[in-house]
Order: sequence, then C-alpha cells, then structure tokens
Amino acid sequence: MVQTLEALRTAPTVAARSDVSIRNVSKSFAVDGGTVQALSDVSLSIRPGEFVSLIGPSGCGKSTLLRLIAGLETPDSGTVAIDGVPVTKPSLRRGIVFQDHRLLPWLTVEANVLLSLNALPGAETEKRARVGDLLQLVGLAGFERAYPHQLSGGMSQRAAIARALAPRPQLLLLDEPLGALDSLTRGYLQEELLRLWEHEGITMVMVTHDVEEAVFLSDRIVVMDPRPGRVREVFDIASPRPRQRSARDFVEAKRDILDTLTLPGRGAH
Repeated sequence: MVQTLEALRTAPTVAARSDVSIRNVSKSFAVDGGTVQALSDVSLSIRPGEFVSLIGPSGCGKSTLLRLIAGLETPDSGTVAIDGVPVTKPSLRRGIVFQDHRLLPWLTVEANVLLSLNALPGAETEKRARVGDLLQLVGLAGFERAYPHQLSGGMSQRAAIARALAPRPQLLLLDEPLGALDSLTRGYLQEELLRLWEHEGITMVMVTHDVEEAVFLSDRIVVMDPRPGRVREVFDIASPRPRQRSARDFVEAKRDILDTLTLPGRGAH
C-alpha cells in the first residue's frame, strides 16, 4: 500500500528500522586497463537501530561498501540484503548523505529538500509541512528561502541531512558527512547527528576517517584492512551517552582502535 505524505509526517518518532546483512561480498573496478579489488569476501551484520561506523585507511573500500548498501553499486559476488530483501537498486527507504552536500545551487533550501519527496504521492501542502518540520528539526527554520551559496558548510550539510530524512527512510547512510568542516562545526554536528538518530529512531551507517568521531557516535566500529578491503575487527562501544571525550573508557577505546589501524604490515590510518 502506498504511504501518503500525511502518514509520513504524523508517523511515530521511532520509525521502522532496517536490518542489514552483508554476506561474502567482493567488488572490483576496472581502472586504467587493469582491475582494482576494492572489497574481498566481506561479511557484516548491522542490527536495526544501530549506529555503526566504518573506519580504515584510504582505499580500504569503506565508501564502496556504503554504495553497495545504498544500491548505487552491485557486488561481483556475495549478497547485500535489507530486512532479508536483496538490494538491487536505490530506494527511498535508504537515505544517503555525502561529504559534498550536493544541494542544487539554483534551488532554495526548501526546494532542495522537497526534491526528495517528488516520487511520493500527496498534496503540496503536506510535502511543505514535512519539509518545514525537518528544517525546524535540523535548526534551519528561517532559512527556507536561502540558496546554498548563502549557507555555511555546516548549514549546507544540515540541509542535506534534512533532504535525506524527508521520505522517512529506515536506514541513513553517511559518507564522510562532516569531513570538510572545521573542528568546532564538526563537533557541534556530531552532537546533532546523535540527536537526529535518537529522534528518528533509524539505523545509521557512517564512513569516517576520524577515530574520535566514530567512538563518540557509534554503537559499533568496523575497522577495515587496506585494499582489498576486508573486516579486520569490530569494536563494541558500550559507554553510555552522552560520551565524554576525556573519560577513561573513551580514551582507551580510541587508543585500541588506533593500535589496530596501525598494526605492522597492515597500512596506517
């Protein structure tokens, strides 16, 4: 049955949450007449409602794995499934946010977020109400008529997150969403991401190079080997939120992950 925009807008805060199953996935790309193996025999399960971070050296296949979950790429072998259904193409049930906000410069903030609702039925007033709710949620109320060039980097990323959340996805994929921001803005938006995750009640999977960011945000951290990408180790972060970056367990978790990333012969972070 088709879900209307009004139903999306008035749905409970805690939405349906996706279970992600990755089984024996390998992926390669043709580059300059040769073949580059991005991922090799990767298996991973992500539980509904988890916040999971993928971390590792450049070229370890983190973003490739995220694109496979999104349905933007297909594996050479193995399977990626959401709630038991194989992923074969993109879906509104899976939102994605990139390091570059990718807002259309000729559209206002409101119009950019509305774009993600074009494929859904419903009255224009319902769609605008949903967008208004989200802009309020991400702290952009009053900037509905602003254009991307009038926004700071952090504001642009909040607009991109609102756009990804508009269809109320069950899974939000984040590919280095804060990587281009200054440290103060990045720290603020880390807290905002946690607030949005708790408010929306969805599963989040994030690619990051920042170990401290991963420890601050995540339930689990997946450390990947350099090319070809494989899962080296998975860390459970059991510390209660909000987490204090100077706390002993936080510092120890960060140190253990950095030690794992820099094991001899495995490539450096």
